[in-house]
Formats: sequence, structure tokens, C-alpha cells
Amino acid sequence: MTSDDLACCMRTNPVVVRRTMGLLRERGLVTSSRGPSGGWRIAVDLAGVSLRDLHEALGEPAIFAIGNRHETPECLVEQAVNAALDDAFAEAEELLLARFADVTLADLAADFARRHALWRNRET
Repeated sequence: MTSDDLACCMRTNPVVVRRTMGLLRERGLVTSSRGPSGGWRIAVDLAGVSLRDLHEALGEPAIFAIGNRHETPECLVEQAVNAALDDAFAEAEELLLARFADVTLADLAADFARRHALWRNRET
């Protein structure tokens, strides 16, 4: 698929897709070609790539949108809250990344195919 096609599917900007796909290409997970029949192609066996692999390939972005506040680092209340949350966030992230390692792209593709078949059957 082209960056424009992928961006349309994901409702984002093609530049975001190209930047993301470029990181995946650096890891050898996708290839790209130019021209009228060009676009992005998966370059690996889906069963050999986990969500954790993708997370790492994309620079290990933050797992949680929420986090500790550091607006007033001298505040003792803020320090106490941050200390309490640090362990919880670390444990949650460790658990989530372990789950990411258990889910492969083949798993996602199979789930998508199943859901798509159900959707198509409802439409007919």
C-alpha cells in the first residue's frame, strides 16, 4: 500500500505514516518501492514479529499517556505521589510489554480475517 492509502485507512497524515514506516524499514520489517506500482510491503514472516518488536522498532514510545507530574519538584506532596506511582507504572509497563511479546502480527492477521469474514457475512 502507499503511504497515502495507509494514512487514509488510519485517518492520519501520510507524513506520519512515512516516518513510522521508515523506522520499520530500518529494522527490515517492511520494504518500500517508488513509482506507480510502489508502496510499502511487509518483508518478514508475520509469525516472527511481535507487538513488542514493533514497539522497540518505533523507539519504545511511552506506554502510558498519564504519568508523574513534575510541575513543582520541590513539593513534598508531588514527591510522595510520584514515588507511589513509580512502582505501579513500572509494574504495569512490564506486564504490558510481556503481553506485547506474546502477540504476533500473524495473530492479529488471523483475528482480522475472522472479523472481516463475520462482517462480510452480515453485509450479505
